[in-house]
Amino acid sequence: MWTEIATHISKVTGKTFEIQNRRSVSGGCINQGYAVSGDSETYFVKLNRASQIEMFEAEALGLKQMLETNTIRVPKPMGVGTAGDSAYIVMEWLEFGGSGNTQAWEEMGRNLAQMHRAKPPQPSGKQGFGWDVNNTIGSTPQINSWTSDWAEFFAEHRLGYQFKLARRRGGQFPEAERLLAQVPKLLDHQPQPSLVHGDLWGGNAAITKLGEPVILDPATYVGDREVDIAMTELFGGFPAAFYRGYNEEWSLDEGYGQRKQLYNLYHILNHFNLFGGGYDSQATRMIEQILR
Repeated sequence: MWTEIATHISKVTGKTFEIQNRRSVSGGCINQGYAVSGDSETYFVKLNRASQIEMFEAEALGLKQMLETNTIRVPKPMGVGTAGDSAYIVMEWLEFGGSGNTQAWEEMGRNLAQMHRAKPPQPSGKQGFGWDVNNTIGSTPQINSWTSDWAEFFAEHRLGYQFKLARRRGGQFPEAERLLAQVPKLLDHQPQPSLVHGDLWGGNAAITKLGEPVILDPATYVGDREVDIAMTELFGGFPAAFYRGYNEEWSLDEGYGQRKQLYNLYHILNHFNLFGGGYDSQATRMIEQILR
């Protein structure tokens, strides 16, 4: 397998690459990650089952589209393929571990706002919200059918789909239908379609040793930019400098404070579907608060 991956890297880069060192590194919650090195170059390789090749193809497409906005640093995808029983994605290696000072976090906020403001990719004849392909949020399918109305998209393809999965695993959310009926009222603004990261919690944002802010492991689609900002607040929040930089570049719309809990409900429902545990009671509390 590793010989096939090295051959793939050689073809992509146009330079012969032989793996001389391989070490295990974090690949996220559902993948195996490796740093593979040759004479002078190091690459990051993530592995999963061969049946998961479409997940890596979607990740590579998302990274490519984010790169093409020329706004915020993301790992450059080098290639996707299968070898034996494994699927793999190869990316450039970035050395993380920077100090994460105020300047770096302000820059991350500004750069993310610039990515959100950039014209998003929309295929000919398609407009509004969605994406070229379905992808995953963690290991959960994420449906991205193009929809002209944002509230309709979020109700059907985000919350509605998660509620359907939750019912299959025994989740009881008696107010789910009432909440879904309220989504058009709760999302009564008209957001500009933006290319969003889609899974922007603290584990998917980092500073390189050179002080450059990076976002990684996206669940990309074209949506309301507020979904990214909301998720940064879900698990402890980003440093204040991040939000300062974002708002200096493109301030958030009025009413964001009310919408963010609805947006974060999507991720709590997904955590219930992935991990179970107490996420059902947390989701129930959020639904009750939103409907007050």
